[in-house]
Amino acid sequence: MRRPFRSALRPLLLIAACARTPPPRTAPAPQAAAPGPPPATSPAPATVAPDDDPLGRLVPLPQRIEAAAGAPFTVTPQTVIVVPAGAPPMTVATQLLAFIRRASGLSPEIVVAREPAQPASVIALTLDPAATSSDEGYDLTIEAARVTVRASTPAGLFYGVQTIRQLLPAAAEYEALLYRKPPTVTLPALRIADAPRFEWRGAMLDVARHFFSVDEVKRYIDLIALYKINRLHLHLADDQGWRLEIPSWPDLTRKGGASEVGGGPGGFYTRDQYKDIVGYAEAHFVTIVPEIDMPGHTNAALASYADLNCKGTAPAPYTGTDVGFSALCVDLDVTYKFIDDVVRELAALTPGPYLHAGGDEVKTLTPEQYRTFVERVQKIVESHGKRMVGWDEVSAAALLPTSIVQHWRPDASKQLLAGSPHLILSPADRVYLDMKYDDSTLLGLNWAANIPVQRSYDWDPDALVPGARPGSVLGVEAPIWSETLSTMRDVEYLAFPRLAAVAELAWTPQGQRRWDTFKVRLGAQAPRWTALGINFFRAPGIDWAPTR
Repeated sequence: MRRPFRSALRPLLLIAACARTPPPRTAPAPQAAAPGPPPATSPAPATVAPDDDPLGRLVPLPQRIEAAAGAPFTVTPQTVIVVPAGAPPMTVATQLLAFIRRASGLSPEIVVAREPAQPASVIALTLDPAATSSDEGYDLTIEAARVTVRASTPAGLFYGVQTIRQLLPAAAEYEALLYRKPPTVTLPALRIADAPRFEWRGAMLDVARHFFSVDEVKRYIDLIALYKINRLHLHLADDQGWRLEIPSWPDLTRKGGASEVGGGPGGFYTRDQYKDIVGYAEAHFVTIVPEIDMPGHTNAALASYADLNCKGTAPAPYTGTDVGFSALCVDLDVTYKFIDDVVRELAALTPGPYLHAGGDEVKTLTPEQYRTFVERVQKIVESHGKRMVGWDEVSAAALLPTSIVQHWRPDASKQLLAGSPHLILSPADRVYLDMKYDDSTLLGLNWAANIPVQRSYDWDPDALVPGARPGSVLGVEAPIWSETLSTMRDVEYLAFPRLAAVAELAWTPQGQRRWDTFKVRLGAQAPRWTALGINFFRAPGIDWAPTR
């Protein structure tokens, strides 16, 4: 998943600058800021420039947009939101209400399962099994007196609402606004028919190298959901830290959770905190994909339990950034008891169908030992009702038809990948968000490449693995590793704007994507990102919309 980070001076400077002292079991409060503008703190609306072209700020680009000649829809005190019965649609309606209230100062009534007798101004969220051929697709129609989102599932309604959200002015993103006179908010007359290109539109957050609190993970969920990303892969264990409470092996967090890169205090999620993250993600139609990396990247586990080591001696906690030096003792029965317990407990907490078992950068096992281990682990994962995901090294093993290979190495064997039953594409030289933008970027690494925004955007996932089985490419995922990132502002600086580029890559059909039009819509995100307080990188070559 990553290569050794061998530059000593810069990590030490970053670590010293980002030192934190958190309370027990929570992430430290960020104290150092990444390069970039200061965060927004609910400023007055005048600090954000007006949004003159709503259609010019849609990311990802919908499959089909038809502008209509009619009058726009205007939010008024009489506007109502009509929603079908059920908790998921109500959650979507409540989120829409919040955006409208922030943008207009008005609070439309939510009406369940019926329309008012004299509808003057209606926003209707409609579930219809025949609405679209895609489970995540939606149709959006905006007329003078009515806005209709039709979808076959609540997920489709949610994505339709995200499109409405982007059509609203950036003021819809502020947590609190006080108006002397509420502004008039309109939506342009149009028809959108939309559905995603890929089912897997992912982001990955490394909480093992540096720990991030529940609230920080929730913020990342908020940001990725805006761009219709539907998977959050949480890297929960590595050499530097173990981040999830496992009651049957309590020292994993008691010892393994108390460190991170640079020697900070680390932290971990209790079971209830992890369930809180999962529930929050579900409300934003994001599936959590938890990862316990093995057999390598396991020093935190080995330091917690001597029995997992071949020599029976626990190593010291590790706070550096090298890779490939640790591995579980794959010939011991206790190793598989440990794995079974961890997978069982993690599977019980995770409603999504996936469990990531890592499998990368193992340098201390023979090829036969490695293959045998992977084949045994995938059966354990399957026995607990989950599909195993593994980094592309696992393609050397005999994989079950349900297993998923996550491609990351630019030099990985395309022949092995082509034979994989299912693929997620995360080429490090395209979508690793912890790579520098250019040589001047203070944060991040560059072992794979410097990755400007256009490089993240301008490639075709279907052409990356020649000979791949038809339909085997599930989608794209953008990982961000945290060796050099100790605050959420650091994460945001490297993720944005590239994460928006990857989101469109995964959603919009290849033939409809063009860099010259995307970069215009990308520049139009600046007022919204400012409203959200995102510490984004103003990449050169993008005409960023003014935020004053």
